[in-house]
Amino acid sequence: MSYVFEILPSLLSGASITLQVFAWVLILSIPLGIAVAFLMQVHFKPLNWLIHIYIWIMRGTPLLLQLIFIYYVLPNVGIRLDRMPAVIIAFTLNYAAYFAEIFRGGIAAIPRGQYEAAKVLKLTSWQTVRFITLPQVTKLVLPSVFNEVMTLVKDTSLVYALGVSDLILASRTAANRDASLAPMFIAGAIYLIMIGLVTIISKQVEKKFSYYK
Repeated sequence: MSYVFEILPSLLSGASITLQVFAWVLILSIPLGIAVAFLMQVHFKPLNWLIHIYIWIMRGTPLLLQLIFIYYVLPNVGIRLDRMPAVIIAFTLNYAAYFAEIFRGGIAAIPRGQYEAAKVLKLTSWQTVRFITLPQVTKLVLPSVFNEVMTLVKDTSLVYALGVSDLILASRTAANRDASLAPMFIAGAIYLIMIGLVTIISKQVEKKFSYYK
């Protein structure tokens, strides 16, 4: 037990970096994904092609490869980023593509008759989005969004590939130094706690939106 308390500060320090990555990506990727989903409703072929190519690339290539590309390849064309900005950009672009598809599906599930009713009521486009589209889409996509959020918690472990001192890198360093697997098990327990918290929050949020049933 004394060994656990000895290595816990370094693991918690790594976990704080993991949480920072998680928070920034969540804050940036969901609004971007929503914006892309609504842009997909615009009937302008060049824009639609660009969006579909973006989503195809982000969903069709590994996130680890995207991290490596942004941090190691872009400097060859004059774009240099520090480790954390590279991580945030790569994760945000990747997860925004997934969130865009989730919200696009939610928008498509709303009956067209409701939009016709909005026109009859002379609602503006913004009022239609605010009072008709978003409330229903939010309810429809919540389970899928929280599934992606849980995946994001686990995917943050990939940042070690760029040398970011996250939870995984801290646990591997301690494990190699002390020739012990205990740090890895503790790191796993911390991830389970984070996933558990996300699960509790998701149930509370879904319960809050249950009045749309």
